[in-house]
Amino acid sequence: MTRQHAHSLSRRGFCLCCLSAPALATSRWLTPGEAYAEALGIVQRIKSAAVTTPIAIYRLRGDVAVLEGSGGNIAVLNGADGKVLIDTGIAVSRPQVATALATLGPEPVTHLINTHWHFDHANGNEWLCELGPTIMAQENTRKHLLTMQRVEDWSYDFQPLAAAALPTDVFADEHMLTLNKTTIALKHYGPAHTDSDIGVYFTEPDILHTGDTFWNGIYPFIDYSTGGSIDGSIRAAETNLSKTTDKTIIIPGHGSPVSNRSQLQAFHDMLVAARANVSALKKNGYSLDAIIAAKPTAASDTAWGTFVINPALFTRLVYEGL
Repeated sequence: MTRQHAHSLSRRGFCLCCLSAPALATSRWLTPGEAYAEALGIVQRIKSAAVTTPIAIYRLRGDVAVLEGSGGNIAVLNGADGKVLIDTGIAVSRPQVATALATLGPEPVTHLINTHWHFDHANGNEWLCELGPTIMAQENTRKHLLTMQRVEDWSYDFQPLAAAALPTDVFADEHMLTLNKTTIALKHYGPAHTDSDIGVYFTEPDILHTGDTFWNGIYPFIDYSTGGSIDGSIRAAETNLSKTTDKTIIIPGHGSPVSNRSQLQAFHDMLVAARANVSALKKNGYSLDAIIAAKPTAASDTAWGTFVINPALFTRLVYEGL
């Protein structure tokens, strides 16, 4: 594996779907007005950063590469049938993403696959659709991208994509295709991080792109507004574990973009422990504020809670699903 183009942000990068309206540094939650102002500011800062952030390229195996630096991690399968992109990042990153794609070879972009609907994974459809690719996704992704979506934890309304940028080749449960001599298996997790998440498995090179059902080394965001939950997130992690071995290369939605089953197992175990601890306190009658004050995730905070989803916010997200 090789990496090209270091970028100026943290390896964990910026991502819109991990940002939330609640205050990040304390257990105090913002008023609706404060939340809207904070979310609006975050969205604009993310867009502004994405304008200039360089893209890092990681070459894996089987002509698969990962691009890091525009929202979620983008996988690219290159070959004679054209480039197949898994997720598209943020539209304002167009110059950097276009340069990275050209670095991988002259082949055109023929297919886009969105792992779910969130802005930092599908907004790049807005410019890549100009290249005429087939755009594929689970049917709930198209449904969410077709209309305005309100994410309550951000107090923010996301506008629909342009018609040309919407997925046109959709499926309910699973879909299989063969491109560039590679079998690509698409599978819906059921409600997990959202209700639209899919895994993308490159069979011959044994590479799995999990979308946002796996955040490598950082607490995840769970979008309850569009069907996500802590229990669904745990089930998705278990599905990912069942489909991988120690030889599988795993591409997470966020965090260091080249991962493995050991790191995935650690993510799963962290989710299970957090759910158990928060659930026990809630069953004993603790309020949300009291649960946050009890620090039920303390054992994992140093390893997992140093990015945007801090321990207090993650505790709240777990609590919402119990």
